[in-house]
Amino acid sequence: MNLFHNNLAEIKISYSSKIPARDRHKVTCSRDASEILRLAFQDLEYRESFFILLLNRANQVLGYNMVSLGGISGTITDIRLIFQTALKASSVAIILAHNHPSGNLNPSEADKKITQKIKQAGELLDISVLDHIILSEESYFSFADENLL
Repeated sequence: MNLFHNNLAEIKISYSSKIPARDRHKVTCSRDASEILRLAFQDLEYRESFFILLLNRANQVLGYNMVSLGGISGTITDIRLIFQTALKASSVAIILAHNHPSGNLNPSEADKKITQKIKQAGELLDISVLDHIILSEESYFSFADENLL
């Protein structure tokens, strides 16, 4: 009596890490996060993109995910995709990151607004947003270090 078999889509959710806990990067400050994120942003210096770092309770990196890849001066960030990934990985905290190909590290008003929206969504899901890092080719800006989070 499988009435739905032919017209019901199966949803599959998975996360798999082959990295033992002892070998995972640990984030203790914004500099740690920026150095780890710089690895993810390789070859993207001319296009703005948005990534997240997914962390466990010990602030060890479970993984990273590219949320969006934009153009020269902007990218779209979908909050639902951020938390879909965080929930899939059983992450208890995330660090947001995007790059500014122009080299200007100052956050825009849009950067500040999306950060607050993501933080509020995280509070509902009990997933902490620890920081939002803006990377340039030379340096980085931390929302947490500047008390903007």
